[in-house]
Parts: sequence; structure tokens; C-alpha cells
Amino acid sequence: MSTEPTHADAGEAQPQAPLRTGFWSRLWSLTRKEMRQLLRDRSNIAMGLGLPLVLILIFGYGISFDVKNVDVAVVLEDGSPQARDAMAGLRLSPYLAPHATRSMRDAEALMSAHKVLAILRIPSDYASQLNGGTPRMQLVVQGSDVTTARTVEAYVGGALAANAQRAADRQGATHAPPGVTLETRMWFNESNTSTWYLVPGLIVLVMTLVGAFLTSLVVAREWERGTLEALFVTPVRPTEILLAKLVPYFCIGMLGFLMCLAAARWLFHVPLLGSLWLLVLASVLYLLVALGIGLLISSATKNQFLASQLALISSFLPAMMLSGFLFDLRNVPTLVRYIANVLPATHFMTLIKTLFLAGNVWSIVLPNLLMMAGYAVLLLGAARFVTRKKLP
Repeated sequence: MSTEPTHADAGEAQPQAPLRTGFWSRLWSLTRKEMRQLLRDRSNIAMGLGLPLVLILIFGYGISFDVKNVDVAVVLEDGSPQARDAMAGLRLSPYLAPHATRSMRDAEALMSAHKVLAILRIPSDYASQLNGGTPRMQLVVQGSDVTTARTVEAYVGGALAANAQRAADRQGATHAPPGVTLETRMWFNESNTSTWYLVPGLIVLVMTLVGAFLTSLVVAREWERGTLEALFVTPVRPTEILLAKLVPYFCIGMLGFLMCLAAARWLFHVPLLGSLWLLVLASVLYLLVALGIGLLISSATKNQFLASQLALISSFLPAMMLSGFLFDLRNVPTLVRYIANVLPATHFMTLIKTLFLAGNVWSIVLPNLLMMAGYAVLLLGAARFVTRKKLP
């Protein structure tokens, strides 16, 4: 009997070609590779987690729009008890730090040296003016910063009015002194501190930094190192490559969000009047938008230096300057306001501050959520479109 293998047996003895792994297996392998690469690169970890912590501390503790402890030179030309009582009233204000000076010349020297922001001159006939019902003082304010100058003027006027009211109360006057006493309440910022205004906006900056700036380098880095060409000869698809690069930075971005949220609530005591879940949803959507911007820039430029510059100019700087983080957009020219309203960061900034300080105002929350969802789909789709398995 012949022992030679038949044609069928020979066919069965041939090794079968390995089956391609599925989408989720390839995605999991690529994601593990990206996570390991991210953890090995200490600069990315430092920028993704360390820099947000630095921003929280700087903007929370180091930067403030509040005007407090304003140095005011008080020229006491009248030594009467009434004049000294007026100066004592300034000391009772938590916003003013009055310093008595001997003459107007000394006060002007302090102003020229930028040691005081204002000069209050109490004239020599102040007591007689007060008895006549028409007291007058001279206030000189340094006007290099108009906003601060107006604030100082209001503080001094308020302190003098409060002191006059206290003097009338001590004398048992049956009628209020000349002027109007106002009871002021601050809506959406009851503590009257700029920390409540700045800290929620840090979430926008941190997510822009991690999502757009760091992610703009990942694909460009692969092009420069030549490792992307090695991926192109494998069965992986561009969608899987982008998703694998997106997942690690999405996790870093959400860690940054949690750091900012914890600092806002427990370090700076900023109230959260809106829904926490809406805040998380808005943050996830904006992080996807920022990741889409970074991946689009990185895939299109294929150069780390150019990608970083484009990401800085197109995402981080606009998020800081044109989103409403530093100033109210209603105070800028119309053209600049139109440009700002096109930016995704502006819509996220509106959402963040509304949810923190005003609550679930659906007329503001819903349109901005839909706008960011549209931006996320558009930018991630554009990043997928420009990422193709072909060499440049």
C-alpha cells in the first residue's frame, strides 16, 4: 500500500493563516501601549497632573481681582476730635489701610513712589464744616488702573458714610445724616470674592491644556520617530489608533477635572448650585472637544514643534483670553465677541460658571451642551478624516 500522502492530506497538513484579531483586541493592545508610553514619559505626567495643581494654587491664592488693604495717605490738617474720628472710621474698613501724614507734600511723595493708591485730605476747617452740615474732603486717587481707582473711591466714600451714620447713632439723632444708606447684596457671588469667579474657570484651562496641548504631540511624535509606519503594516485601523491615543489623555484630563472640583469645593469653598452630573457631562463633552482639537492638529502637522505652537495659539490662549475667564465678554468690541462665541471654550466657560454659581438654568445649559456635543462630533470626525494609513 502506498504511504505517500494524498493531495487532500497534504492540504490538511499545511498551517493555517493566523486569524485577524477583533476590533476590541487591537484597541486594547494599542491602548496598553499608549498607557505605558505615557507613564514612561515623566514630562507628560508632570504637565498633565502637576501643572493643573500649580494653576489651581496660583489662580486660587496668588491672583485676585479684589481690592483689599488699600494704602491711603490721610492728611490731617485739622486736629479736632471730629477729624480724628473720620480717620478712625477708615481704619474700621477691611478694604482700607490709612496712614496719617504730616503734609500734602509727604502724601504726594508716597503717591509718586507707588506706596499709596489714594490721598484723603481733611481740611483745617473740617470741624466747622461738619457743624454747618456741609463737610468737604479732598480725595486724590491714582488713576493708572481706572477700575481700581473707581473701587478705591467707592471704598473711601462708603467708609466715611458708615462713620457718619455711627456718629449720628451715638448722638441719638432722630434723622439719618445727609445721603442715602444702601443695603447691598451680591448675586451669584455672595462672598464678594474673585476666587469664586476664577476657580471654576480653571477647569476650562486644565482640560484645554491636557486635551488639546498634550494630545497635539502624540501623533506628531509617532511620525517623527517613525513608529507610525510600523503600525501601518499591521491590521490596525486609523480609528483604533486615534482611540488608543485618546483614552490615556482622557483619563488624565478627568483626573485634572476632579482635582479642580475638589479644590473648588473644599479648598476655596466655591458653592455648586447646579447638578453635579450635568457638570460632569459638560466636562466630558468639552474634554472630547479638546482631544479632538489636539488629535486634528497632531495628525495634520506631523511635527511636534509646529503642533505645539498651533495648539497653544488655537486652544490654550483663546481659552484664557477670549472665553470670559479673565473679563466679561460684554465689555469687548463686537467683532471680538463674535469670535469668542465661536470658540468651544466660551460655551464651556458659560456652562461651568452657570452650574457653579447660578444652578441649572436650562435656557443656558441646554444650548451650550448641544453646541459642545456638535463640536465634539465635528472635531473628532475631522481628526479621523486626516488620519489615513499612507505615508506622506
